[in-house]
Amino acid sequence: MLALETIGLTKEFSRGKIKALNNVSLSVESGQIFGLLGPNGAGKTTLIKILLGVLNPTIGNARLLEKPINDIGVKEKLGYLPENHRYPDFLKGGEILDYFAGLAGLPSNQISDTKQRLLKLVNMEKWQGTKIKKYSKGMLQRLGLAQAMINDPDILFLDEPTDGVDPIGRKDIRAILNHFKEEGKTIFLNSHLLSEVEMVCDKVAILDKGNLIRTGTIDDLTSTSKTYRFQLSKTPQKIIDGLHQFSLNIHHEQNSIQVTCSNQKKLNGIIDYLRENHIEIKSIVPHRQSLEESFIEIIKKI
Repeated sequence: MLALETIGLTKEFSRGKIKALNNVSLSVESGQIFGLLGPNGAGKTTLIKILLGVLNPTIGNARLLEKPINDIGVKEKLGYLPENHRYPDFLKGGEILDYFAGLAGLPSNQISDTKQRLLKLVNMEKWQGTKIKKYSKGMLQRLGLAQAMINDPDILFLDEPTDGVDPIGRKDIRAILNHFKEEGKTIFLNSHLLSEVEMVCDKVAILDKGNLIRTGTIDDLTSTSKTYRFQLSKTPQKIIDGLHQFSLNIHHEQNSIQVTCSNQKKLNGIIDYLRENHIEIKSIVPHRQSLEESFIEIIKKI
C-alpha cells in the first residue's frame, strides 16, 4: 500500500512567475521513513503544505493512504510537526497535549492515558507541569513530536524535527522515529541535516528549484567510489613506490594506505603485489560517499 503519492504536482505563485514545484511525481510506501532533501527554496515546505491541504496545487494531484488529499477522513490520520512551531508560553507541556487531544477529537476518557504514554516516549514526563516559556529548543521538539502523534496518525509529517537540537537530543529523536516506524507509521521527513537523514531514512528524494532531481535508497545515492583504505602490517617506502604502477593516487599514513584505482584489475594487482612482497593485509575498506557528499555532487551537476 502506498502511504503517499504525487502525480505531476505543480505549484505556481505570483500568476505563474514563481514555480515552487514543477511536475513532481513520487511515491512513498507505508511503514517507511522517507526523507525530503533540497537547498533552501527548493520547494520542500510547499510540497508538505500541499499534502496537508494547506495549499492547493496549480496542476496535478496527490493521494494519501490511497485517497485524495482533500478527503476529510484521511486528514484524521495525519500528524504534523511544523518547522519553528510555537505554543503559548503561559501553558504547561501537559496542557498543550490536552488541548491538541481535544482538537483531534479524542474521547475525554482516553486523553490522560494517551498523554502520559507519549510524554514517557519522548522523555518529557517530569516536565509536563512546567510552563512552555521555560522549555529549551530540544524540549519543544520532543513535545512537538508528542503533539504530532496525539491522534495516533498513520502518516507523520515532520519539518526539520532536529533543527537546533543538541547531539544527545538528536539521538533521542532518531530513536523515537524508529519506534514510530516499528509501530507501522509512515514518516515523511524534511531536514537539512543530511547526516541525520542518512542514519534514519529508508528512501530519500532530492528537490531543487521545484524539480524532483533524484529518488532512491540511501545506498542508491551513496555510491561506492574506487578508493580503498588498506590496513597493513608494515609499509616500507619501496613498497609504496611500487604501488604507483597500479594506483592513480596514494595516500600513506603509518601502516595505512589509501589508494584510488581505475578498475577492479588494478585493485587485484595491488593485492597481489603486497602478497608477493610478504606484506600482511589486515583489512581493505572501500570508501563510501556520505549522503552529504552525494547531495552536494548531485546539486552541483544541475
